[in-house]
Amino acid sequence: MTHTAKAPPAPAQDEILISTRDLTKHYRIGGGLFGGPARVVRAVDGVTLDIRARETFALVGESGCGKTTLGRVMLRLQEPTSGTIRYRDTDLTDLGEGALRALRKNLQIVFQDPFASLNPRMRIEQILAEPLRSHGYGTPAEIRERCTELLEMVGLRRQYLRSYPHQFSGGQRQRIGIARALANKPDFVVCDESVSALDVSIQAQVLNLLGDLQDQLQLTYFFITHDLSVVRQFADRVGVMFLGRLVEVGTTEELFAHPQHPYTMLLMSAVPRPDPRRRGEPRPMMQGEIPSPMNLPKGCRFHTRCPFARDICRAEEPMLQTGGGPAVACHFPLEG
Repeated sequence: MTHTAKAPPAPAQDEILISTRDLTKHYRIGGGLFGGPARVVRAVDGVTLDIRARETFALVGESGCGKTTLGRVMLRLQEPTSGTIRYRDTDLTDLGEGALRALRKNLQIVFQDPFASLNPRMRIEQILAEPLRSHGYGTPAEIRERCTELLEMVGLRRQYLRSYPHQFSGGQRQRIGIARALANKPDFVVCDESVSALDVSIQAQVLNLLGDLQDQLQLTYFFITHDLSVVRQFADRVGVMFLGRLVEVGTTEELFAHPQHPYTMLLMSAVPRPDPRRRGEPRPMMQGEIPSPMNLPKGCRFHTRCPFARDICRAEEPMLQTGGGPAVACHFPLEG
């Protein structure tokens, strides 16, 4: 009997497709036979987040803030330390290995490096067929037909099925990575810095492809990036992350027009300005170095770099508060 991969049911408008509550991922460092006292790296430290069906939610922040770890924990590619992850009506944190495996076809990822994410010893047809066989897609003829369909879906010719990854450019390899992620018709896709390794002109092509596929297939994207210009072009909502915590969440329009958290404002001010008339204008700058996630400062974890920090910031950590606009974790939000 043939088992074909079916697309998940069409999501309702404003349905929460995936959500987290107080999600953490801590790594224990040292403490072995010769390692001295153990320390804890708080890579993800209490993230509560709702992602709506068919939206593109972008997560931004400096390198090392926990963006990639959060994306992988949400898919349970890494196990959470605590907290919950829900996909539709299913608590992913409670699923055993068999049930999670069956659900994985709906939850996929496009990796950052198109050179490292494809097996150099496998032909493109084998790479695309692997997830299909893993989930019992159908007969060899049906799998080959689906592989051809996937290549054409991402703008590549069917003749490439017999080729190897080294015969492609970086942009073509990333298209193959996208095709592999879509093989079993998922509805939630984590894009982990999926255009950052590409030239700017190729970035635009891949982003246009992702946008077209989202419209055609009713996809929901969790788009991890450090490139704010990409976020402004591509995302519906944005979360800003600093040292394992969300410090601001809002629509793209809100955050770019009126950032309320000092960290968001400073990230925005660091984006290069193409207007020569604004050259030389003073910009606010971040102070000092990022604190270690193994030794977080007391109070607001951004206060050591914040030009607006006051005494309460050094004593009490602010929680993410929702007001009239974006949700912001700051004792003294900036006025729009």
